[in-house]
Amino acid sequence: MAAHLSSGRVNLTALREAGRRELREFLDKCAGSKAIVWDEYLTGPFGLIAQYSLLKEHEVEKMFTLKPGRLPPADVKNIIFFVRPKLELMDIITDNVLREDRGRSPQRDFHILFVPRRSLLCEQWLKEQGVLGSFIHREQYSLDLIPFDGDLLSMESESAFKECYLESDQTSLYHAAKGLMTLQALYGTIPQIFGKGECARHVANMMIRMKREFPGSQNSIFPVFDTLLLLDRNVDLLTPLATQLTYEGLIDEIYGIQNTYVKLPPEKFAPKKQGEGGKDLPTEPKKLQLNSAEELYAEIRDKNFNAVGSVLSKKAKIISAAFEERHHAKTVGEIKQFVSQLPHMQAARSSLANHTSIAELIKDITTSEDFFDNLTVEQEFMSGIDTDKVNNYIEDCIAQKHPLIKILRLVCLQSVCNSGLKQKVLDHYKREILQTYGYEHILTLNNLEKAGLLKPQTSGRNNYPTIRKTLRLWMDDVNEQNPNDISYVYSGYAPLSVRLAQLLARPGWRSIEEVLKMLPGPHFEERQQLPTGLQKKRQHGENRVTLVFFLGGVTYAEIAALRFLSQMEDGGTEYVIATTKLINGTSWIKSLMEKLEPAPF
Repeated sequence: MAAHLSSGRVNLTALREAGRRELREFLDKCAGSKAIVWDEYLTGPFGLIAQYSLLKEHEVEKMFTLKPGRLPPADVKNIIFFVRPKLELMDIITDNVLREDRGRSPQRDFHILFVPRRSLLCEQWLKEQGVLGSFIHREQYSLDLIPFDGDLLSMESESAFKECYLESDQTSLYHAAKGLMTLQALYGTIPQIFGKGECARHVANMMIRMKREFPGSQNSIFPVFDTLLLLDRNVDLLTPLATQLTYEGLIDEIYGIQNTYVKLPPEKFAPKKQGEGGKDLPTEPKKLQLNSAEELYAEIRDKNFNAVGSVLSKKAKIISAAFEERHHAKTVGEIKQFVSQLPHMQAARSSLANHTSIAELIKDITTSEDFFDNLTVEQEFMSGIDTDKVNNYIEDCIAQKHPLIKILRLVCLQSVCNSGLKQKVLDHYKREILQTYGYEHILTLNNLEKAGLLKPQTSGRNNYPTIRKTLRLWMDDVNEQNPNDISYVYSGYAPLSVRLAQLLARPGWRSIEEVLKMLPGPHFEERQQLPTGLQKKRQHGENRVTLVFFLGGVTYAEIAALRFLSQMEDGGTEYVIATTKLINGTSWIKSLMEKLEPAPF
């Protein structure tokens, strides 16, 4: 299901290849044997572009994690630091370089690769510490959009939302615009740009300016994308707060998926041996890669979790029937045929075993009373029930000291579904939270208010019911097994962001002008001129391709909803998704929390 784009018209390998080429060129500048010192945050994203084998081909012999103190011993000519341009990392690098044994011979050469941009501030800092001169090469590696899957790109900029909406820092928007320029250099100019939100407007303006400044960037590539839709995360603050109910969304909610990998509790994955009474249980978490290269995962990742069990049991029957075939293989030819299929069958069997274990782990949680109660309250808010008064369930959770992030997600969800809370309801929640969890969280509450997630109702008018009705955000009769609408990803709630994309495709945004005005930020349309001869003549039945770029993060449930629209027989549009970061409600709220140490007394 999710692999449809590799068979479609968008092939993201060119982007990955461009990233590898840039990396090779830099490594070749540093002649001789090398050790790379990694800023730990970058190892995951880099792993999606270049395997270790590529680094080895270019004489990388050792890899270390960036930490203070002396560098580990390595008999190499070059030490290369791969880092984000952050001042606190410059302090560690300074420490590493100053502790270097100057007496050793031959002397080692130092190099620094800033990802995704060189920073004058960082270089000035290194200069003041007296180490700038130690670096032979100081360059940048523009890791803007990283291909995560056949239809998914992410910048993995973890603080983009906070920077844009709390700190008025537009660096990540500049990187988004740069990333889009790179994409157009590889896949042709995107003729139509639509957008909603302040950040979307900024990105579009930057792209148009960059195009003017580099007139040579006009390329004669036939455009792959017909439309670019830029969406601000704050146009739809509701979706990430709700609990995702797709298979992949729940894995992310419960265990957190990092750069396509997930770490799971090991006990479900221990091979069961007869009569051993499980004495050697593994203690290391089980690490699995999750992407559409795995057939079974591609089939179930975007389904509602309630539809996954039946697929797994059907698969189990097919696989065991296939293994049974061996008893019927009589002739040499038949046996040979069976043996040739064996590796594929064994891979399918191990994949099935893994996903059955994951599904059992998730089911233990989704069938708990706590999960059910939490979901009930979320769905009441989203369907407009009792959003304007203090909620008993939230009060009980605070009294029982449930995890703070859970409380914040629910209170913010209530606030968004009510276009802000009455002042006395808001004050009541704030007082309860601070008295129970500590006054150091006052800054976090302040951040949530600034970001528009938790705010007093100013106009006394609640626009949410109008938005909900006009955009059909709540569907009562949702079919989780064979869905006919995107609302299946939240068992009733249709993500507002994806509804906007769906309505843009048809009948167009003119039909919802009034609602667009109620949502924050401007909406706009730009056209980019194509050189003559590159205008598309669409074949009958050929789909349009739209790139949807979420500025400030996207959830797996939204991705599933867009893939569902790509699949629709009469949809007429294929979607590719780009984002500043893959998020869920927990990681998103966490990025807005102020980490304060409570006083020691």
